[in-house]
Amino acid sequence: MPLLNKVRAASGGSRGDTATLPLTRLRLALTLFFALDGFLFAGWVVRIPAIKQQTGASAGDLGLALLGVSAGAVVTMTLTGRLCRRYGSHPVTVVTAVLLSLSLALPALTRSPLALGLVLLAFGAAYGGINVAMNSAAVDLVTALRRPVMPSFHAAFSLGGMLGAGLGGLVAGSLSPTAHLLGLTAAGLLLTAAAGPVLLRHPSPAPPESLPAAPADPADPAGRGGAASAPPARTRRTVLVFGVIALCTAYGEGALADWGALHLAQDLHAHPGVAAAGYSLFALTMTAGRLSGTALLERLGQTRTLVAGGLTAAAGMLLGALAPTVWAALLGFAVTGLGLANIFPVAVARAGALAGPSGAATASTLGYGGMLLGPPSIGFLADWFSLPVALTTVAVLAAGAAAMGYAARNTRTAETAGRG
Repeated sequence: MPLLNKVRAASGGSRGDTATLPLTRLRLALTLFFALDGFLFAGWVVRIPAIKQQTGASAGDLGLALLGVSAGAVVTMTLTGRLCRRYGSHPVTVVTAVLLSLSLALPALTRSPLALGLVLLAFGAAYGGINVAMNSAAVDLVTALRRPVMPSFHAAFSLGGMLGAGLGGLVAGSLSPTAHLLGLTAAGLLLTAAAGPVLLRHPSPAPPESLPAAPADPADPAGRGGAASAPPARTRRTVLVFGVIALCTAYGEGALADWGALHLAQDLHAHPGVAAAGYSLFALTMTAGRLSGTALLERLGQTRTLVAGGLTAAAGMLLGALAPTVWAALLGFAVTGLGLANIFPVAVARAGALAGPSGAATASTLGYGGMLLGPPSIGFLADWFSLPVALTTVAVLAAGAAAMGYAARNTRTAETAGRG
């Protein structure tokens, strides 16, 4: 009963105004953690070439070592949901942020591919853990705020990544990997020390199990968490659908990151600088789309946002993959970024609202699995057919995400109706 009283006070009523300040502080602190996650990960990525040279790794050795990030992340993602349910998503976010910051310094201290792979297991574990914990905390905050602000958190991640990559490019010629990554570790610990106490002082304000969500979809005005009272097996199936939607989105993001520049340079004979700008343009429009995501969700609702985003991304990627000119392909990449921008955050938010931290963990794990699946799948298909044909699979999966988003809306409506 005391918990319910706290939840009611946090969500409104006679003390609603006094709860606004803690919720605002929580939103700012979570935004900083999302930005920190993107900043640190991008800082590591831009130093991969230097670490490869330092460890004497061949391309194959490096590929195996980098699997450590994937393996560590996937394993931890499956466990972090349980930790969030037991200890709360806020403490888990702070702890994993500390671990991520500390583990970031380890790759620069290695001198062999085997050692690199082992420390990347730790880095990947921290990276996977903080992503599940942050998304779980964000789902609770979105419920308490009663506004679809999840895209703003993912926009902070994108902005942090762009800042980390830009800073890394500036200092790569003047700082050793050790000095750079140790500097990022210090920055991560300082930001965690600044923002962490806010999360530790305030528990999650509105667990999905305790506080019904406001209707977020104009097409589903009755959807006040009806799936939460549905049979657990049906809820799990719906959560998996949103996880697959996240996977389809992340597949495209990973594919464009690794193969977009090569497509522009190899198939369309773009200048190296123009080819390198292809993914930057994609990332920029994705960030812009996420910054406007809350307004879009409030206007269109979740289902229409998923469907429109998937169809827009499918059209953009068909243009980007099959256009005969560089500039048309760049336009396609930009449109794809806008289309994919809000699908992943909406899918994670819906899964978390249905099943709490375990739902967010499931959707996040499947989503980041798509980012790992995309690049090698494109490579195999490019060998069998051609790179442009392989890139059209991004369009196919984006269209599939749109179809599943619409089907998930129908499923939720049926579940709500089934309650009577």
